[in-house]
Amino acid sequence: MKSLKNWDNKTWLSSKNYIESFNKFLIQNTKLNSRSEILDIGCGRGKITGNLATKIKLINKPIGLDVENNKDKSKKIIFKKIDAITYLSKTKKTFDLILIKQTIHLLKKNQILRLLSLCKNRLNSNGKIIILSLDPSKNEIPTFSLMKKKLEESLKRDKKIFKLITKTYPKIIIKNFIFKVGIIKNEYLKMIKKRYISTLLSFNDKQIKVGLNEINLKYKNELNFKDRLICLILKR
Repeated sequence: MKSLKNWDNKTWLSSKNYIESFNKFLIQNTKLNSRSEILDIGCGRGKITGNLATKIKLINKPIGLDVENNKDKSKKIIFKKIDAITYLSKTKKTFDLILIKQTIHLLKKNQILRLLSLCKNRLNSNGKIIILSLDPSKNEIPTFSLMKKKLEESLKRDKKIFKLITKTYPKIIIKNFIFKVGIIKNEYLKMIKKRYISTLLSFNDKQIKVGLNEINLKYKNELNFKDRLICLILKR
C-alpha cells in the first residue's frame, strides 16, 4: 500500500467545519449510540472518529488502523499501526461501524474483496461498513496538468473498483457527501508540496515545482470548489 502522511494534516479535511459536517453525515446514515464500537481503517490522525466519539459520548474509544504512525494523533482513539487485513484476520472484536474513508483505492482488487469479506464478518447485527472515495464523475479538486492526467487515470480505476464492489454486494446503498471548500491559494500550494493526495505520491520534486507554478498562474488567490465523495454503505 502507498504511504500517505499528509491527507488530513492542516487541510480542509482537518478543519472543524469539515469534521462536524462529515460526522453529521455519518450519524444520519447509522444507528450509533454511546455503546457503539467503531473501527476506522486508514484513520490518519484519527481526528474524525475522535470527534465522533465525543459527539455521541462513546463509552469505548474507536479503534484506528493506519500503516503510518502520524504525529498529533487524537487521544480519543486507540491507534494501531497495522494494515486492516492483518488486523481483521486476527481480531475477534465486532463493530457497529467500520469506516473506510479515501483509502480503498490504495488496495489491489483481490485485497479489496478480502478486506470487505473480513469487515462483513466483524459487523454486529445492525452494523454498517461505510466506504468513501472521490466522486469519479464530478471531481472539482484544483489540479495542474500532470496531476489532472494522473488523477483522471486513478478515478477511472476507482470506477472499476465501485463496479466490482456493487457487483459483489448488489444490495449496497450509494449516497454522496459534499463539502464546500474555500481555501487561500498559498495554503493549497503548501498542500500540493506536501503531496496531500495519493495522486501526487509518485511525483518527483521537479514535477511538483512545475505543478506549483502552474497552480499559481491558473487560479485566483482564493480557491472555491466542492469536495465530492461517493459513499457506499454495506450492511451485514
